[in-house]
Amino acid sequence: MKKQITLFMLLCTLTSMAQSPKFDRFFTNKTLRVDYIFSGNKQQQEISIANIYQLDTWAGRHHHLDELPLRGYGEINMKDQETGQTIYRTSFSTLFQEWLTTDEAGSTRKGFENTYLLPFPLKKAEIELTLYGDNGEPTANMKHTVDPNDILIKKIKQPTPEYTYIISNGAPEECIDIAILAEGYTLTEKELFYNDARTACESIFEHEPFKHLKNKFNVVAVASLSAESGVSIPRKHEWKNTAFGSHFDTFYSERYLTTGEVFKVHNALSNIPYEHIIILANTDTYGGGGIYNAFTLTTAHHKMFKPVVVHEFGHSFGGLGDEYFYEDDLFSDTSLKTYEPWEPNVTTLVDFENKWKDMLPKNFKIPTQPNPNEPYKIGVYEGARYSAHGIYRPAYDCRMKANAATQFCPVCQRAIERIINFYIDKNE
Repeated sequence: MKKQITLFMLLCTLTSMAQSPKFDRFFTNKTLRVDYIFSGNKQQQEISIANIYQLDTWAGRHHHLDELPLRGYGEINMKDQETGQTIYRTSFSTLFQEWLTTDEAGSTRKGFENTYLLPFPLKKAEIELTLYGDNGEPTANMKHTVDPNDILIKKIKQPTPEYTYIISNGAPEECIDIAILAEGYTLTEKELFYNDARTACESIFEHEPFKHLKNKFNVVAVASLSAESGVSIPRKHEWKNTAFGSHFDTFYSERYLTTGEVFKVHNALSNIPYEHIIILANTDTYGGGGIYNAFTLTTAHHKMFKPVVVHEFGHSFGGLGDEYFYEDDLFSDTSLKTYEPWEPNVTTLVDFENKWKDMLPKNFKIPTQPNPNEPYKIGVYEGARYSAHGIYRPAYDCRMKANAATQFCPVCQRAIERIINFYIDKNE
């Protein structure tokens, strides 16, 4: 009898683990915020914990908990310590991994801040964080245990910046929550920020599939004000005292606008439900940056503000790759031809079956001949991800290729809609 009972209990445990985890069984409606430092150089990378916080609400998904929307350049896998069952997964990319491709990373070690939001576990959980290279091979890994009763898990106590909702369609757990933050706006420029935030919001939701799925989103504008107006431009020797210390010339690239003060970004949102972040920089200098599941940061007063904020949000929200290229540029890493990029809108044809092959006619040819008169016709057009040869994009033109494009191409639209449905679809 004992053997039968033991076997029955084992079968019940295995059956339970085979099913997708239910939120209420493993989590409470709070957020576990973990701050990490990713450090190292091209030869060796390391991951360290900087802080662990408890936030009062959880704005993320309550379903598809053990699935990934995209691979990204990193993954967090949370397991229930008692059963070993994976109870939550998420993916991301990082500024650190971009820096590793620079010459500086060959001889210098640096550390970068990274923050991730996880549902707060009811019981002890094992968290495994892995960074990947372009080829999908792990480059750094760490595991740590989180005890929900740990007295050293912090609660942030600081004033909440003034905020206002631009779009409000429901409770945080029912919608995708986007926070728009101010960077380089002073107290006297608060209303200017709110106007810029509305412009950014309108620009994004003018584009499909955001347009027809607008009712699935909440968007909040947070007036995270700065001591000085504007943002830093190192090449002009201009350094500003701003909320998040953002600056142009990231990795000595003139237009690349980012921030390394990620912890401050999340501190400003500690009392506001959020999942995705857009930071608006109070400057008319052209530039921006978007990192998958990290942030979009873009200039608000350049004439190309509207298309750029949409393009960068395509990176940070949709995980889309750049489709532009330089005619005289070849692969700096020829090994890229041997594996498939994880971004859904670029391909080396190594694993084209899992890209947009299903959207093409049976007799399609590679490469598709460019036709400016059919800018959004789906094909396999050579030139993407900065290289003119050996990598392909889905259309002649797209919002991920040029500011003049009026829309995302059909492949990018499908990829974005899949991400939206992943976050909001409650059908397991």
